[in-house]
Amino acid sequence: MLKAINTKILLAILAALTAIGSAAIYQNHEAHKAAVAAAKAAAILQQQQHDAEEQRKRDEAFRKQVEQDKKRHNSAAANEGKTWKSYIP
Repeated sequence: MLKAINTKILLAILAALTAIGSAAIYQNHEAHKAAVAAAKAAAILQQQQHDAEEQRKRDEAFRKQVEQDKKRHNSAAANEGKTWKSYIP
């Protein structure tokens, strides 16, 4: 009888230890999955920031080009009024 009780107690302890161990393994696995997901999210965010910076640089270069083109095309028209005033036939 005592041997049966001891065996049941040992089995209960073994079952409890198994449950605790599997819970710890599951928690470790979930933490690893969360870390991988966080790393992917960080990589995506970094790529988006890099893309946004490149787009900003392209936009700035385009704006500068437009301003240069405006100045170049408008410079002749700005000086037309002065030419006829100084014209001596």
